[in-house]
Amino acid sequence: MPTCNLLFKPLLLAFLVLPAAAGADSFPPPLESALARSNIPGSAVAVLVQRVDGSPPLLSHRSGEAMNPASVMKLVTAQVALERLGPAFAWKTRVSTREEIRGGVLDGSLHISGGGDPRLSRERLWLLLRELRAQGIRRIAGDVTTDRSLFRLAPHDPAAFDQRPLRPYNAGADALSVDYGAIRLRLQPTADGATVRSDPQPVDLVIESRIRRSDGGSCGDPTAALSASTTQAGRTTKLSLGGSLAAGCTEAFDWNLAPLPPERLFEGLFRRLWKELGGEIGGHFRDGSPPPDARLLAETSSPPLPEVLRDMNKWSNNVIARHVLATLGATAEPGQDSVTAGRRVVEQSLRAGGVDTRGFVIDNGAGLSRSARISAHSLGQLLQHAWRSPTMPELVASLPIAGIDGTARRRLANSPAAGHAHVKTGTLDGVRSLAGYVLARDGQRYAVVLMINHPNAGAARDAQDALLEWVAER
Repeated sequence: MPTCNLLFKPLLLAFLVLPAAAGADSFPPPLESALARSNIPGSAVAVLVQRVDGSPPLLSHRSGEAMNPASVMKLVTAQVALERLGPAFAWKTRVSTREEIRGGVLDGSLHISGGGDPRLSRERLWLLLRELRAQGIRRIAGDVTTDRSLFRLAPHDPAAFDQRPLRPYNAGADALSVDYGAIRLRLQPTADGATVRSDPQPVDLVIESRIRRSDGGSCGDPTAALSASTTQAGRTTKLSLGGSLAAGCTEAFDWNLAPLPPERLFEGLFRRLWKELGGEIGGHFRDGSPPPDARLLAETSSPPLPEVLRDMNKWSNNVIARHVLATLGATAEPGQDSVTAGRRVVEQSLRAGGVDTRGFVIDNGAGLSRSARISAHSLGQLLQHAWRSPTMPELVASLPIAGIDGTARRRLANSPAAGHAHVKTGTLDGVRSLAGYVLARDGQRYAVVLMINHPNAGAARDAQDALLEWVAER
């Protein structure tokens, strides 16, 4: 009997803890088969599956290798934000003046101080301006000064990542951003093209449609064959839309684009909404801080941090992630470069939580990066640390649920993992990743990480689903 125990023990350990450098034959059969079908070698894959109670890993392959996680990096940003800013944190945008209001005229300048709110929308801006009108202001005799000094940011090039500067995901952070730095176009297909409108349309933005109809084809993604470009003439920006709509496209649809830098978008929307409310502006828009003796006229607050993180993770919003990282830096090290300071805050927080930061590169906090790196081992540690954190419910609630909502709503709808996997996914050219929690049939919750960096990564969806199903069926 003692001899049998000695023989059985190493076999059990080998089953529970696969070596970090294991080959493809160590994968669960469904995962191994899916990778083989996609021609993805084990050397391009990192996997970690481990119970949240810290038991030895059920599966570990190349887990110590730092890899590009794509949008899974948002998990890191979210967890550190919950720890450092707290679940009650909210961003505020304030409007102030030192002048008096006489006969409907503000006899001087109006000051708007940006608080870095990533969720400031045209609707909330409209409500803020209505509050000013309710206080009797019809005409602003002086200038409108906008204070963006909370964030200290390097110049942002929206074309730097993929040469698609008008895509909303490429918009940068700004302390006084509105609508994620983008506008929403409403396109109505017509017999020979499409009519286009934006409501409200920012002042000094002209929209020109040269969209034509094609002879056939189903609709699918109606924007797939459309193009957009901008030209500048003085203060006027012309947004030109071209390309073709398939004959099958008959219903109106929305198209989000980012044709204006943050300061121009804010000014254009402010002027348009203020005019629609019957207001006038005598001066100009300019940068500047409010004087020390300015009194508060109105303010608007974002939803609390957990709700903002829910939008960030459920729909993989890159602009929110950039804002959160900059906010971490601006609150910890005022006056310093906000992104650089934010990176320091994240690394310090990870180390304090027992997370291995060797090879870790957060870059912009969103994962929209070719330089971002983290290991599956570190992500596993982060997930375990987060599970023990008092803000665990807020983090888990922010993650897409397989087969239910967010970016995972169309995944695994009829499988054991549906409704049981809260996972953040990441996608870039050559990168597919996921990380999160899976509740298995055995009643145990598992931290699951899968990262693939390979030219064939785009074909790895089946591999991701196979791993989640394998864990859920335990």
